[in-house]
Amino acid sequence: MTATVHCPSCNKEVKWNSESEFRPFCSERCRLHDLGAWFMEEHTISDTSKEGFSTPAEHPAKPEPN
Repeated sequence: MTATVHCPSCNKEVKWNSESEFRPFCSERCRLHDLGAWFMEEHTISDTSKEGFSTPAEHPAKPEPN
């Protein structure tokens, strides 16, 4: 049994195997559509760099033991 996923662009079912050239997309058209959405900043990754991370000044490096 071959696993299937849904195309992120059009939601069409796609077989997940080495023969699926554009996986997880169903076609080159859907792949390029998604790429264009990233270029137009319709897709973004949220910036969590200020949440939960500390700066080096907040935690100075500990000297290494000899």
